[in-house]
Amino acid sequence: MYKYLKYSVVVALLLCGNITWAQKSVRLNQNWEFLKQDLGGIWEAVRPVGVGNPESVPLWQKVNLPHCVNATDAVDPDVNYYQGPAWYRTQLLVENPYKNGRTILHFEGAGQKTDVYVHTTKVASHVGGYDEWTADITDAVAAFKKSEAYQKQFKGKIPVSIRTDNSRDLEMIPSDLSDFNVYGGIYRYLNLVYTLALSVDKMFVKAETDAQGKVAKLNVKGRFYNPTGLSDATVQLKLLNPLGKVIAKQVKKLTSLDSDLDLWTFQFNKPQLWTVDNPLQYTLSYEITSSAGTYQGGEKVGFRHINFVEKGPFHLNGKRLLLRGTHRHEDHAGVAAAMTEDMIRTEMQMMKDMGVNFIRLGHYQQSKIVLNLCDSLGILVWEEIPWCRGGLGGDVYKQQARAMLKNMIEQHYNHPSIIIWGLGNENDWPGDFPEFDKEKIRTFMKELNNISHEMDASRYTAIRRCDFCADIVDVYSPSIWAGWYRGVYTDYKKASEDEFAKVKRFLHVEWGGDSHAGRHSENPD
Repeated sequence: MYKYLKYSVVVALLLCGNITWAQKSVRLNQNWEFLKQDLGGIWEAVRPVGVGNPESVPLWQKVNLPHCVNATDAVDPDVNYYQGPAWYRTQLLVENPYKNGRTILHFEGAGQKTDVYVHTTKVASHVGGYDEWTADITDAVAAFKKSEAYQKQFKGKIPVSIRTDNSRDLEMIPSDLSDFNVYGGIYRYLNLVYTLALSVDKMFVKAETDAQGKVAKLNVKGRFYNPTGLSDATVQLKLLNPLGKVIAKQVKKLTSLDSDLDLWTFQFNKPQLWTVDNPLQYTLSYEITSSAGTYQGGEKVGFRHINFVEKGPFHLNGKRLLLRGTHRHEDHAGVAAAMTEDMIRTEMQMMKDMGVNFIRLGHYQQSKIVLNLCDSLGILVWEEIPWCRGGLGGDVYKQQARAMLKNMIEQHYNHPSIIIWGLGNENDWPGDFPEFDKEKIRTFMKELNNISHEMDASRYTAIRRCDFCADIVDVYSPSIWAGWYRGVYTDYKKASEDEFAKVKRFLHVEWGGDSHAGRHSENPD
């Protein structure tokens, strides 16, 4: 498996898994102040000045998280939406209950470049607005607690300041030529986490069946967060069926905790299958016992078999399934990207109620809340990275794209709903660089395709609208748009048949015309 970027830790199950047991995690939603501009430096966020003092300028406003810098200006027809630095600050009472435990800030998403400070010490930086990441603030908190400012100025609390920046940057993805807003802010949940000195970074759980769905196979690999360098532990794993009954157990002693470890391979007959109509999920629970204590966690998994037939249809658990669905962008009136869990839950349930069994999450990794709901509602998923339009940048650009793909696959690997990893969208669209070299784009697309297959051979790769890369990926979606950008909507059948013949696997995921309520068929040809 792949390592994270500097300053980021592969997100622990405690932080981003489907279940949170043990340890302590709380959403930091309230008591934030916000500034929609840059500061002269971090000192301006923490210096000891009272209200009315000239040094207290600029003025901060009170907000709750999640919060998007562009909550209102993104839909203002008279101005460009704000693209630039913004600041958030708060004061936290940090009381870690675990001996030698770690104190972590877990970001579920912040855009697009983020710096984190404890008082005046920068503790983490992250590039990318859509993957989850963490900042271990343990050492910085311990150091600040020894200072005079901790007691006198901050009265026993820890000042945390966060700078986000969605400025235009040609060496970042997504491009500003994309047909969606590149938002700024802490627009997904931020959590304060206390954990043991030894915890789980990630459990990679592969749950699959044979084509007939008669035999199930479970494979579990583990990665540990072990900053203090413990050398041994005991792992106990249990697999529970959808009714909560334990059907298998495994105990394994570990004498090394330095790399991804094979923990369990188990096979059994007559699994209860995950389907779009009855999305049954099993639970993998585990305990990691070491000198640091016992860490508990769990993952929801679904056993299913997928097969996208070359020159043919999609099959789920051996049966043909017509994929009917829509797209989803992380956007809502009045809050932009800062949708609450209740908003997301309502939206996803509406989709299911209208008959959706498939969704393309365009054009970036989305919240774990969305994926958890797709798992529980029975909605199949195409999820993709935001390599969208503009061409291909340099080394920094490509490294970010690689990192975003790796993070997306690792963080959402266990979701039974996901069937396709998307590598790009409209990559035939130039504009961000003087050079537009199709061969270089093909070379990089091949690299991403290989990364995806190496990390997860059980799922398909796809792109939409880049004909000169159509042969690279497993599934291709062309651009037709009959009746909107060209011709009339009745051209769709002939155009689709022509495109179907050109590629290995055809899936048409963008079409129109517009929002005409009468242009829908319950029984498409």
